[in-house]
Amino acid sequence: MKRKILIGITVLSATIFSCTKLDEKFTGDLPDLSQSANANIDALLKGVYTSMHVTYQDNANAFALTEMPTDELIGPTRGPDWDDNGAWRVLHAHKWDGDNVHVRDVYNQLEGTIFAATDLLRFDSTSSKAAEARMLRAFSHFMMLDLYDQVPYRDPGESTLLPSRVRKGAEELDYIMSELNAILGTLPDGPAGKANKNAARVLLMKCYLNKGVFTNRAAPTFDAGDMNQVIALADAIINSGAYTLATNYFDNFAPDNTVKGKENIWVQENVSGVPYGGDGNSVRSRYHTVMHYNQNPGGWNGFTTLSDFYGKFDPADVRRGVAYPTPGVDNPGHRVNVGFMAGQQYNWATDEPLKDRTGAPLAFTPEVKLIETGTNLEVTGIRPNKYPIDYPNDGSGNVDNDYVFFRLPDVLLMKAEAILRGGTGTTAGPYGNTPLDIVNYIRTDPSRGVAALGSLSLDDLIDERGRELYLEGWRRQDLIRFGKFLDPIQEKPQASDPKYLLYAIPNQQLAVNPNLQPNPGY
Repeated sequence: MKRKILIGITVLSATIFSCTKLDEKFTGDLPDLSQSANANIDALLKGVYTSMHVTYQDNANAFALTEMPTDELIGPTRGPDWDDNGAWRVLHAHKWDGDNVHVRDVYNQLEGTIFAATDLLRFDSTSSKAAEARMLRAFSHFMMLDLYDQVPYRDPGESTLLPSRVRKGAEELDYIMSELNAILGTLPDGPAGKANKNAARVLLMKCYLNKGVFTNRAAPTFDAGDMNQVIALADAIINSGAYTLATNYFDNFAPDNTVKGKENIWVQENVSGVPYGGDGNSVRSRYHTVMHYNQNPGGWNGFTTLSDFYGKFDPADVRRGVAYPTPGVDNPGHRVNVGFMAGQQYNWATDEPLKDRTGAPLAFTPEVKLIETGTNLEVTGIRPNKYPIDYPNDGSGNVDNDYVFFRLPDVLLMKAEAILRGGTGTTAGPYGNTPLDIVNYIRTDPSRGVAALGSLSLDDLIDERGRELYLEGWRRQDLIRFGKFLDPIQEKPQASDPKYLLYAIPNQQLAVNPNLQPNPGY
């Protein structure tokens, strides 16, 4: 497990050097770079984009907070491996507190992006590049509001001698929405690797859809006017004609998904992307986290999905897993190499059956426990991997798969949900004007290849969102909105205390900013 430990050190180092809470301890203001005639807006904007890479692409950060407490993901302790003082276990069991390393680091990372974007706005507040920075800041505000409810902020150029001010709840959501509406006309139309107009529209959709959630997470309500805003924004994105369902579902996540990912509205570019890729913080850690040591490439034998979630998929559903063609390995046996890996595993280059380190068959089992003991530590749990492996670049870590924030199916499913919650159905594109029509258009497309549903309830819709958007960072938010996050799930048999609808404000942050308060119950 040395590789995993090193990853943790790297992430922590990045957090320390980007953590904006360090500015609370400064003895003076930040250097006034505005005095330089050569303030490089391009470099500053690249810095804002880069500050987001480790937050979303590493397995330990936002990915852990948005997926691990749900029915989609578990990080079992395997003997002495993946114990990490229980940091993973408490996420799935809903037992975290303000000292949890992942809860702390994500807060710091989000603040780092907010600070970097605000700093850029000291020098440029009106151009399309400034609008991009404001979009990235708004997205970070949205994620912090969703996870923690309390969002520290400063105005551009504001002194760092005083602690950050704090907005929360409905006030913070109003700010995010006002920012997005203010910059919508100035943002670029594309490409997907830049914060763009349609990305802002998707984020606005999520704001309207979750408006009642951020007011009362325990018992959200949904206003028909807000739902109609969701529908109108969805129609604007659909009518742009920029997106269509991909030929293969996993094209959206492939090493060349910049070209193939016809559904992708906003992505985080990697290696060859222009202009903000190539820093080495990539989705590589995602597939290494789930891969076994003896697979190709070898991994760290970590996270798995839960059999109850895997059971939500029809066996014919392409989204459950396929043999995806990728350069570098022929996969002559056409073994499932992306999606969910279950059962006997094979060498994808030779098709030889693999064994674990004890010499037993490497056959991943549906059964997995939060704490694993005994002789089967290497085989428990079905392994989920959504990003096809970029073999030619895997050794360097600079893989080319762009990380996906927003896709067309999310837009369609949010539109369907808004209609179910009281909005008025509309026709845009070929998808129909009822929730059932919209969902079945996605399901029956050859890229998914599964039978149409006969009816659609909210319970059906949350399951469909799980099947379509698994491991994309929305499951926690979705379960809260549908009133299911606190329910018992596999390996968390008890209902959770409502305080776990929010993460704790890290104790490290509370110690240095008197404007922050502990979240209720912590």
